[in-house]
Amino acid sequence: MDELIEAAREVQERAHVPYSDYTVGAALRTADGSVYVGCNIENANYSNSLHAEEVAIAEAVKEGHRDFSELAVSSGARDGVTPCGMCRQTLAEFCDDDLPVVCDEGGDETSEYALGELLPNTITEEMLE
Repeated sequence: MDELIEAAREVQERAHVPYSDYTVGAALRTADGSVYVGCNIENANYSNSLHAEEVAIAEAVKEGHRDFSELAVSSGARDGVTPCGMCRQTLAEFCDDDLPVVCDEGGDETSEYALGELLPNTITEEMLE
């Protein structure tokens, strides 16, 4: 997991955040061990902003991946940021409730959650039928 936290820290430095100045990076490991990263990209129209987790998922899916084994998230503040509700739902589209989500607390400190802890009662495909 140290590799994922480091990748999330590195990519968060590339974030485009002229409005909030709050950088976020995410590193997502696929079932085959590949790692995809994403950073937040803000837009003057906030609703068009992209979140780091979504950018990482989009990169992985674009390359044909659909199975993920773990996610790490870091912010420039090293404040233990967790994925927002929208990102949690996007993760749930591809990941089981037991996906480890590791959040950077700074230094060597992290917090770890299972996706299902962060998003109980997920909206699923079955609910749409």
